[in-house]
Amino acid sequence: MIRFLNFIFLFFVTGISAQIQMGPLFSDDMILQRESQVPIWGLASPNEKVTILSSWNNRTASTKADNQGNWIVKIETPLAGGPYEINISSGDSVLNYSNVLIGEVWIASGQSNMQMALYGGGKEPVFGSIDMIAQANNSNIRLFTVRHRSSETPKKDLNGKWLVSSPSNVSGFSAVAYSFANYLNKVLDIPIGIIHSSWGGSPAEAWTDQKTLNNIFEKSEIRNRHKDKAIHHNPSGLFNAMINPLIPFKIRGAIWYQGESNVGRANNYTKLMNNMIDGWRSQWNQGSFPFYFVQIAPNGAGGNTNKTSQAFLREAQLMTMLQTENTGMVVTLDIGSEYTVHPPEKILVGKRLAYWALVKDYKLGGISFSGPVYKSLDIKGHKVIVNFDYAQNGITSYNKPIVGFEIAGSNKVFYKANAKVIRGYGLNRSKLEVSSDSVKNPEAVRYGWKNYLEGNLYNSQGLPASSFRSDNW
Repeated sequence: MIRFLNFIFLFFVTGISAQIQMGPLFSDDMILQRESQVPIWGLASPNEKVTILSSWNNRTASTKADNQGNWIVKIETPLAGGPYEINISSGDSVLNYSNVLIGEVWIASGQSNMQMALYGGGKEPVFGSIDMIAQANNSNIRLFTVRHRSSETPKKDLNGKWLVSSPSNVSGFSAVAYSFANYLNKVLDIPIGIIHSSWGGSPAEAWTDQKTLNNIFEKSEIRNRHKDKAIHHNPSGLFNAMINPLIPFKIRGAIWYQGESNVGRANNYTKLMNNMIDGWRSQWNQGSFPFYFVQIAPNGAGGNTNKTSQAFLREAQLMTMLQTENTGMVVTLDIGSEYTVHPPEKILVGKRLAYWALVKDYKLGGISFSGPVYKSLDIKGHKVIVNFDYAQNGITSYNKPIVGFEIAGSNKVFYKANAKVIRGYGLNRSKLEVSSDSVKNPEAVRYGWKNYLEGNLYNSQGLPASSFRSDNW
């Protein structure tokens, strides 16, 4: 069997013939999206016929390379299963790929909280990692990590390879991404592929294509290269080098954990994320594929626990979920870390991301996928009644005092407030009563409006409420 070991997307000509060169995601051990028309692409001799034979149906699909040698063909994939083989031939050149699975393919991207490996790093742990690593022998989970690279122009090549899940292979893989894939595999009992492409410290602008940035921002608004010349801060640089080469590989959707590097620019983050997501979807030409993301966790790194810059960024992320179709947000207000931006509950975050996919994409009923989201408020004398969505069966603090609420009157000065769940039935199960002796005529309420807190407001299924404010002061 000929193994294609060098995934660099170049065209080498010898005499009048050329060996087939494949896109960077095609190799042994790969996984293809089930029940789809999956694009397969590469380079061959100019105007040469290319034929693909798939073992799951013993059918061939053919196309003809253009005068530059570029070719692309779509093959039909079956229900989840495998392993299978794929044979690709053109002229005298033949490639055979083995141990190929058919299942669900997801992309995982973002900055350091997505990048953080299952074994932890930088003296920071991942809770539960030992057990997850020890149980990682699973041939039905496939992993692909895109190596770090930035570019000023869109690239078609990248470095990386598919790996079969095993303790040695998952220990250095993204903890959030692996937890997500592992949970989907357990619940759905089908093969899962996860393509991990993230870089610690990167702003969202770096992951947004240049056309999108130019369309939504003036040039002066786009964050330029960081003062330390970090290449992973360059606008569009990571999209060009670490996302564009993945297109048009067929995917089910994307998960995302990023935001810390945009805290200082929360005012335009919603617009940026809404358009970044639309840009990815436009480039992939797969419609509005699901895009689930993690709200940044509370942290007091740098001693800024009582400041509010992170709360504004969390609000901007919430607005993206409310404004952009087929998105969902995982709240981490209950599992932050006072001393680091890398909270250790990465495995739990991956599971919470999986809840969104299981309900929205795989139609699994009976489970909750979102914590309470602020809906509206009613003012009744000196009390504020807060109404929530995603809390049909009620809200709870597990019999502990609810922390993190503040209310203000017309003077816009916020005071610490008492909050209690309104007991009763029907709609009352998702209502909260908030008051303070210092505010006789309340006009606004805020929850979790600090960089760091330990949020303890949940729906009855145990998913935490997002921080919010009813005002726009």
